[in-house]
Amino acid sequence: MYPVAKRSVWRLTTACAALTLNACTTLGPDYQAPEVGWLEDWQTALYGQIEAPERQAQDDLRFWWRLFDDPVLNGLIELARQANPALRIAGLRILESRAQLGIAGSALYPQVQQIGGAASYVNTRRRGGALPNKDEDFVSYQAGFNLAWELDFWGRFKRGIESADAAFFASIANQQDLQVLLNAQVADLYFAYRTAELRIAIAHENAAIQRRSYEITEQLYQSGERSELDLQQAKTQYLSTLSTIPDLEILLTKTGNALATLLARPPGQLPELTGQPDTLPRAEPLKIQGIPARLLMRRPDIRAAAWAVAAQSAQIGIAEADFYPAISLLGSIGWSGDSRNDSPGLGTLGIGPGVNWNVFDHGRIENNVRVQDARLQQLIEQYQDTVLQAAREIDDAAVSVVKSAEQQKLLDASVRAARRSLDLANTRYREGYADFQRVLDAQQSLFAQTERELVNQGNHVSAVVGLYKALGGGWLNMPIQQLVSEDTRHSLQERTDWGSLLDGPLPPGTSNPPSDRGAAPHE
Repeated sequence: MYPVAKRSVWRLTTACAALTLNACTTLGPDYQAPEVGWLEDWQTALYGQIEAPERQAQDDLRFWWRLFDDPVLNGLIELARQANPALRIAGLRILESRAQLGIAGSALYPQVQQIGGAASYVNTRRRGGALPNKDEDFVSYQAGFNLAWELDFWGRFKRGIESADAAFFASIANQQDLQVLLNAQVADLYFAYRTAELRIAIAHENAAIQRRSYEITEQLYQSGERSELDLQQAKTQYLSTLSTIPDLEILLTKTGNALATLLARPPGQLPELTGQPDTLPRAEPLKIQGIPARLLMRRPDIRAAAWAVAAQSAQIGIAEADFYPAISLLGSIGWSGDSRNDSPGLGTLGIGPGVNWNVFDHGRIENNVRVQDARLQQLIEQYQDTVLQAAREIDDAAVSVVKSAEQQKLLDASVRAARRSLDLANTRYREGYADFQRVLDAQQSLFAQTERELVNQGNHVSAVVGLYKALGGGWLNMPIQQLVSEDTRHSLQERTDWGSLLDGPLPPGTSNPPSDRGAAPHE
């Protein structure tokens, strides 16, 4: 009997497999890259910061901060890459999405593989009636193996793998986008900190100048050569300049605390910032390689948005599969018996197809398809808006770089003129050709112009940082070992068997999702 049953099982399995190969289809739309109609005609030239291809130098956008030639900044960015909590969380999300992809892939294999068994002690006592009294006890036992394999007739599981695969790539792009944001934040806060330090130094320098004038007017007043008005005006200006310093010190402390937070340190712990530079760096004009539209499409946030569209596109096919019956192969092997000598053991073998079809759903499936389609359209709109905002960021940052550089030249000249004006005013006042108000005006003008010069220089540096951020520069393909710290990896391995997920190489995260989703998944 069993050889015949085995042949029957083999024939039925072969027939079902052949039917599966011939009849399988994949429901739902294949991924199509969202269109951005205006992008082909976008011809901004970054306001003169992009040269003809034959004259371009190869600028490595991955390490754009080296342009400033500041070892302290280089060290801070490296520390942030290793310690920043948000970046470490993004690395863990890659591990999570990688595990989710493994879950999706497991759906292609038998979904139910259950081994069951039971054993029980039975004691019976029979008293009264026509039959003789009888006491009996025995042990009953049974074991079985059940198998259920839903075949992927409608591409539900294939679409699930596509969606999980796209989500995995989106997590990589999101981590890279966070690298871009983190590097720009560190550089921006670092130069804001240096700018605040220099503003405090300028305030002290101008206060020292005004204090000397105040002391001179005080001596002249006490000797009767000048009126009290000159004395009080000099004192007012001196104290007014001193009053600006506490606000700047508050700004300095807050900026330092923000930078410390990016490095996962408590407030106030930044020994790297000891020692104050004399000036902010003078960033050279940038020469970017490639047309802006092409640079824009390399931004990680745009690639992440495209992968999100791909992941949601596959969800429509998953929802549509509920319209059709779930076709499965079912099998079971069982054995049961008990300890009584006269009781036979019983073996069972069953195999065959099964169908499960929810015919009357009262619009639930259809509306779920609509929900997934609406979500897809939302992500398409979000993708287009992401591209639009990226183009705006590039254009805004580029014009800020150019115009702040133009303004810097004018402010440099104005500071030189203000210093000369103060020298002349002091000379004329000492010689009696001008009143003290001219000196006060010249001091106030010098303070204001030196402050504006420094602030604009900081704005120019910030604009350069913003341009590289807008271009999506500053990210690397990080190996899996660098996504989380060694301590975190050790904790994960102690709690859970991660297999090869903590060691296996990651795919390069530089591409957009392919339009033909019929290709094999990346992982």
